[in-house]
Amino acid sequence: MPFKSPFTLVLVVLTASRCFADDDHEMEEFLKREFSLTKPYQGVGSFGSSHWELMGDAMVTTEQVRLTADMQSRQGAVWSRIPCHLKDWEMQVHFKVHGQGKKNLNGDGLAIWYTKERMQKGPVFGNMDNFTGLGVFVDTYPNEEKHLEAQKKRYTSRTQRIFPFILAMVGNGSISYDHERDGRPTELGGCNAMVRNLKHDTFLFIRYIRRRLTVMIDIDGQHEWRDCLDIPGVRLPRGYYFGATAITGDLSDNHDIVSLKLYQLTVLRSKKEEEEEEEEEITIPSVDNMELLRSGDGEEGMSSIALFFTVLFSMLGCIFLLIIGLVVYSHWSESRRKRFY
Repeated sequence: MPFKSPFTLVLVVLTASRCFADDDHEMEEFLKREFSLTKPYQGVGSFGSSHWELMGDAMVTTEQVRLTADMQSRQGAVWSRIPCHLKDWEMQVHFKVHGQGKKNLNGDGLAIWYTKERMQKGPVFGNMDNFTGLGVFVDTYPNEEKHLEAQKKRYTSRTQRIFPFILAMVGNGSISYDHERDGRPTELGGCNAMVRNLKHDTFLFIRYIRRRLTVMIDIDGQHEWRDCLDIPGVRLPRGYYFGATAITGDLSDNHDIVSLKLYQLTVLRSKKEEEEEEEEEITIPSVDNMELLRSGDGEEGMSSIALFFTVLFSMLGCIFLLIIGLVVYSHWSESRRKRFY
């Protein structure tokens, strides 16, 4: 049937799913409205008329869902009512963090969740500790550095980090988030992201496809995604809930969610891949080779003093072996010379 107007043709093109290649697999995106939170937020928080539920100090305005206002001791959340059973998905988060506090005098941050539990208040950016699933945190306050300052300890390459900082964590229900160390012992990776008090829009991109977790950010106003972390071997069960939470303590900020847009990713898989995934059903969140990630993180965090002594003792060892070699060689040369006389 021919299009009645150019406008209709443009509308069809704009609403068609985008196709592109990912690891040589053709992929399509489809917006899932039942898992998306967008303006005008009609019915959000009301019973029976919305797919999203508010909790705590969260409130809906015409421009955003405000998880916390710029006030002390607040925590708020918005959670999806429907569990998500998608195999591959992508969440695009439009958010704002702003307030009156100056640098390092603001806090505490917000989080985006895909977890088994929902609507649970707690200390981890407004959600419960020992959660089951995925958390991506926008951490705006450096707890570890302030703790070291109070103890008058020196900074090391391990503790030097620019805040705000974005990191990801996978919990299995028994892993606790370490506040004093800003989640370092359990993080999968992260990046610094100067997102506070910006005049342009800020975005967070979370993709889970073929058991690979990718997080990217667009915070420079250039409409370009920047890599934050990319981890293979992340195993997340289906049927969990999406949510966004935030918390303030002695320090505060406005933590706003402008939109949450979830896309279903349709990826072409080989028959072998489909059979393997069907045979291995994921019931508990986990990350392959987590020990290697932690050991690599520990090596990166070696202090300058430890590095100095490591290099020093290595050089002394080489010099000692060189001297031994010269002594042995001189004795061998002397004995050889005597055999000719």
